[in-house]
Amino acid sequence: MTEPAIPVTLSTASVYPRRAAFAFESAAEIGYDGVEVMVWHDPVSQDRRALSRLAEDTGMPIRSIHAPTLLVSQRVWGRSPADKLARAVDMAGELGARTVVVHPPFRWQYRYARTFEEQVRTLNASSEVTVAVENMYPWRPHSRLDRELKAYLPGWDPMEHGYDAVTLDLSHAAIAQQDGLTLLRQFGDRLRHVHLADGTFNARDEHLVPGRGDMHCDKVLTELAQTGFDGDVVLEISTRKAFDAHERHTDLVAGLEFARSYLAPEPVPYTPPEPEHRHLPADAW
Repeated sequence: MTEPAIPVTLSTASVYPRRAAFAFESAAEIGYDGVEVMVWHDPVSQDRRALSRLAEDTGMPIRSIHAPTLLVSQRVWGRSPADKLARAVDMAGELGARTVVVHPPFRWQYRYARTFEEQVRTLNASSEVTVAVENMYPWRPHSRLDRELKAYLPGWDPMEHGYDAVTLDLSHAAIAQQDGLTLLRQFGDRLRHVHLADGTFNARDEHLVPGRGDMHCDKVLTELAQTGFDGDVVLEISTRKAFDAHERHTDLVAGLEFARSYLAPEPVPYTPPEPEHRHLPADAW
């Protein structure tokens, strides 16, 4: 089977509160090119052997791992974020995944933050797995959107730091009020991985189905295809408010259709269907 020019994979976070097994089964049924595993409280997401069995049973390769360095996964694999990042790289290598996505440290993780950039450089130099640091966003109190809380060290914007590889998350860019196409161009050759989700310019991390927000995801995908991007595009949407499997399935299908339409050599216009449920924003990713 010939690998697509730009693989489109499904993040296990996209089916939350369903678990990793459901994500693998959905990805296989709908026709994704693989899976990104978000390592968090789901025991299977933490277990290399269980993940390997899922990949084999469904035929869905694990192409990337999201390290458990989120607020919701602070206790997964212990309390040392540096150790968790190293462990994620080891697991990725064992599972054949080529990318580990990591968030920058939180401000209160000052010891981790002091060595974060050096650790990322060392891991990238010593392994075939690429550690790609994700763009985040300023935290703003809902009552004071003009005020920015410094939540990350050394900072939330990869443009201000010398990371060799970065992940572009379009939902995060929306919160930061950054243009996705501009970020793509600024990241240049450092861009190795894309989290595809839409958003609007507010303080909430919405992770909308692409095409339902303001981030011009169609233009971002078209430029990726035209510039020879050789990383993965990962659908990372929120389906938390779906009433049933049908509604979740519909959103996952729409996300894949959108991505494939605009990553094609000749883009094909596609508008996702209207949502069948009220979207619930979540500051999880």
